[in-house]
Amino acid sequence: MRGPRTLVAVTALAVAAVACSGGERDDVLTVVTHDAFLVSDDVIASFEEQTGIDVRFLTSADVGTLVTEAVLTRDDPTADVLFGIDNTFLSRGLDEELFLPYESPGLANVPTEFQVDDAHRVTPIDYGDVCVNVSRSLTASPPTSFEDLRQPEYSSQWVTQNPETSSPGLAMLLATIAAYGEDGWEDFWIDAADNGVAVTAGWTEAYFGAFVAGGGDRTIVTSYASSPVAEVALAETPIDSPTTSILPDTCFRQIEFAGILANAEHPEAARQFIDFMLTDEFQNDVPLNMFVYPVTSTAVLPAVFVENTTVVESPLRLEPTRIGEMRDEWTARWVELVLR
Repeated sequence: MRGPRTLVAVTALAVAAVACSGGERDDVLTVVTHDAFLVSDDVIASFEEQTGIDVRFLTSADVGTLVTEAVLTRDDPTADVLFGIDNTFLSRGLDEELFLPYESPGLANVPTEFQVDDAHRVTPIDYGDVCVNVSRSLTASPPTSFEDLRQPEYSSQWVTQNPETSSPGLAMLLATIAAYGEDGWEDFWIDAADNGVAVTAGWTEAYFGAFVAGGGDRTIVTSYASSPVAEVALAETPIDSPTTSILPDTCFRQIEFAGILANAEHPEAARQFIDFMLTDEFQNDVPLNMFVYPVTSTAVLPAVFVENTTVVESPLRLEPTRIGEMRDEWTARWVELVLR
């Protein structure tokens, strides 16, 4: 999963690798994750002090690459824990038998809507929603739904990402499939292409390039429900409210998971780390570092989240198994329709 966490990486801290070690120890746990992962040093230090386990982080470029590399190294994994697989790639990880089952006691505080794997091969850690975001600089009345994006008054205003190369781009494609069904989504994208939708390779190019936030001329962008929150939290000059808003009816729910890799060298340490990721200490650290939402019912959101979040009551969803079956076919068809 990417977006507001990528916003942090671009505007605050570029994360290439994290090594939180308090000297050499016999117990070393390796966690592999995507390059948008960010957690406070003192939180990892707290886990190390509590357990005597030295935590090392390895990073991969994105979720797709993360899963592919894990599949290729399944018999001799480079890490003990994988963090960052989400529901758009989950079925591949499960089909490839990447993970050891583990039911953490911390799941007692996690709503069942996030526990999508009954075998507990992966553990939900955080979630976020990919949504259409709209700038208040839009001169027309703001759109309220996907249907509005097909209309002439929003011609050449929307920029989205290529689902072949971008996690939010893929989520937006899935959002339209969930909204219009497998018989109707293609017509939407044909109309969007005819209406001048722009396409970038990734989130950064869209948000900080074509979108007005980066000096572009597009007033509508595919981003995250927490992008307005990040805008306020990370503003160099303090602002009272975001200059963007989201369209709740366009939001696709992404859930991010951690799992213990099959053939992990340190499975007991891995179980302890999974447990730690569901504690309030870790969960409360998630929002302002990665601009996603904690999954536990006991976590407390920072005030800036509470004050600037638009609650997505009914996010769009698709079953991970169906995504796994059709992801490549849907993506290839999207390319034919939109990039023709």
